[in-house]
Amino acid sequence: MGKITGFLEYQRIAEAADPVAARVRHFREFVHVLDDASASTQGARCMDCGVPFCQNGCPVNNIIPDWNDLVYRKRWREALDVLHSTNNFPEFTGRICPAPCEAACTLNINSDPVGIKSIEHFIIDKGWEEGWVVPRPPLRQTGRRVAVVGSGPAGLACAQQLARAGHAVVVFERADRIGGLLRYGIPDFKLEKHLIDRRMAQMSAEGVEFRPNAHVGGDIGAHELLGGFDAVVLAAGAEKPRDLPVPGRELAGVHFAMEFLPQQNRVVAGDPVDAQIRADGRHVVVIGGGDTGSDCVGTSNRQGAASVTQFELLQQPPQVENKPLVWPYWPIKLRSSSSHEEGCDRDWSVATKRFEGSAGRVERIVASRVEWQRDGSGAMRMAEIPGTEFAMKADLVLLAMGFTGPGETALVEQFGVLRDARSNVKADTIDYRTSVDGVFAAGDVRRGQSLVVWAIREGRQCAHAVDAYLMGTSELPR
Repeated sequence: MGKITGFLEYQRIAEAADPVAARVRHFREFVHVLDDASASTQGARCMDCGVPFCQNGCPVNNIIPDWNDLVYRKRWREALDVLHSTNNFPEFTGRICPAPCEAACTLNINSDPVGIKSIEHFIIDKGWEEGWVVPRPPLRQTGRRVAVVGSGPAGLACAQQLARAGHAVVVFERADRIGGLLRYGIPDFKLEKHLIDRRMAQMSAEGVEFRPNAHVGGDIGAHELLGGFDAVVLAAGAEKPRDLPVPGRELAGVHFAMEFLPQQNRVVAGDPVDAQIRADGRHVVVIGGGDTGSDCVGTSNRQGAASVTQFELLQQPPQVENKPLVWPYWPIKLRSSSSHEEGCDRDWSVATKRFEGSAGRVERIVASRVEWQRDGSGAMRMAEIPGTEFAMKADLVLLAMGFTGPGETALVEQFGVLRDARSNVKADTIDYRTSVDGVFAAGDVRRGQSLVVWAIREGRQCAHAVDAYLMGTSELPR
């Protein structure tokens, strides 16, 4: 497990990043992968801890101690094989995963955790650089056909696993390019899109067929898939944004984050975008403190915003977590992203009351302070603090308050699958079957808004379930 005394000898090394003044001038990635020596040193910090809590913290159960040890010993290719055994797309997670594995690292009890995410980033980039990542077509074809609806990480992981099992897989994507929110949601400065294209080429060589501009539930009816395929996997994501129904919501200049972010992705891709929503010279207010809000901050700064302010309804979390209390679970603590470092005023316990403007366009946001208290049942309740109402200039407001369920209502209705209490497609994590025979669901469309790494896990496990459904048994890993 690395060097037995490495955690005592070596400090955590963070990946280097371009200076703020330079990186806000472009939309390219700005974080630099570790060099060979630094990666080996970080691998050496992995403790012989006995129980690898990092693996439990990782949704795909990456075999982290093994590839840490292999990186320490500079056995790069073996490390890549171990990494790929649990994760189809480590170049995605190595860039955008929040690394719950590091929160669960035993070294994190009283020190800095092993830089697991940076080592993962190093392994996969080394693999591509050396030409070790190649197609793995199946040895035989089963003659069974599977339709995967949605090309985000859940759909892609499911499709790749099923193709490697010998099934003929077709991925249907409503947008004009493959990738889901990886393509049209996550900014290029966090994930450049050639990484998706590179995986698509590998998957095509493995037998996966991609059909963009294919709107299942729209121009393609559910009956066509049910009649033309032996199984259907719904992996369409959870794209219905949470709205903010306050006075003035109808004013121009108030937009959902997912109206704003995809447009910039398209511009970077070289597409013409009519009437693009832009932050140039504007006073931007981002409502919502999560990753999507952070992406709005980074994009606004790159577009030349005059100012960027981010509001969060919840109270400010502590600067440092109480490690003995929460370890090895994901801690609630203040997290500042690279986008926040680039320029952003952040404010917590703020509730938006209304938007005001003139000539049909937003000019101000009116908000108030709130406090959170426990009621008689122990639940946290919000109450406005009297006399705290304030207004501030805002000529572009971006709503980034999360997602409430599948955006494709027609898709779900046409397949006739049951939904759970949160409006997601109902299916368990054992066999991923919906209420309709031969129809499965995985990723955000089933579990609700979540992380890329959870989507990959569900896609892999769903592939195992589909393979067993079609063949009676499956050798695919769960």
